[in-house]
Formats: sequence, C-alpha cells, structure tokens
Amino acid sequence: MTKSEELSQIALKAGEILLGRGWRLATVESCTGGWICQVVTSLAGSSDWFECGLVTYSNTSKATLVGVPGSVISSYGAVSGEVAEAMVSGALERTDASVAVSVTGIAGPGGGSEEKPVGTVYMAWQFPGGVAASERFHFHGDREEVRRQSVTTALLELARRAEAIPG
Repeated sequence: MTKSEELSQIALKAGEILLGRGWRLATVESCTGGWICQVVTSLAGSSDWFECGLVTYSNTSKATLVGVPGSVISSYGAVSGEVAEAMVSGALERTDASVAVSVTGIAGPGGGSEEKPVGTVYMAWQFPGGVAASERFHFHGDREEVRRQSVTTALLELARRAEAIPG
C-alpha cells in the first residue's frame, strides 16, 4: 500500500465514523496547507460528512477566518495548543460543521527554535457538546515528511477520538 493509499484508508475510516454519527467535519490547516482537505475530498461520498476546509497559513488569516484572538497569538505563538484550540472553536462557530480538526506547526526546514524545534506540531479536535482539546507532537524528517506525518496523525486521532465518544 502506498502512503497515499494509507492516508485514504485512514480518512475513509474517520469518515465512516463521522457519517455514522451524523457529524460533519471542518478542517483548519496551517502547516499542512490543505492536505487533510485534499485527502478527504478525494474520497467518493465525502460530501456526506465533510463540510469545509480552511487554510489559515498567516496569523492574519487565523484571526480573520476563524477568529483566533491576536492576544492569543501574541501570548502563545501561532504554533501552540491555545491557537490550535481557538482554530477549531472558531471553525465550529462560523460553519455548519459539528466536528473540527486543526493543525499548526513548524514543518521546516527553517523557523524552529529551541522551545519549538522544526517538527513541532499542535493539533486540536472538537466534537459536539465538547470543548476543544489539543495535543503537541514532534515529527522527524524533511518538510514533506513532517507534513505527511501531521496529516496522518490528525486523521488517525480524529477517528480514534470520535470512536471513543459514547454514541
């Protein structure tokens, strides 16, 4: 199985879970640049469970499109759990989606720091009736590999977390 086929299988599983719950997904992506959205929309039938995808690469777009407060960005940095959580909450407030996933990180090769080295990625998920929950990850490899691992993890965790909610 190729890496692309693997991503499609993971997205398909997530989609089946969301569809079974009657939930619709919004994605808010920074360092992955719409890759999650691309994987999801490549699946026939994804229109039954996918609402929209936003690429909020700049700080301005994070504020304008999903309402991330400038104070949160300046206090914690664009690559932080707080920003990832604000991204999913903002997406749910502004769309007809019931579930959201966000990704913000440093794919490299530059841009890292001692505190947040290249490969640092924050993701957040929010489900109906719940609050946003974020997690920090550190991936290794070149820019494409960090991004691919981010997409894979975001979809795997989406499926795992959705499945864990009693329903």
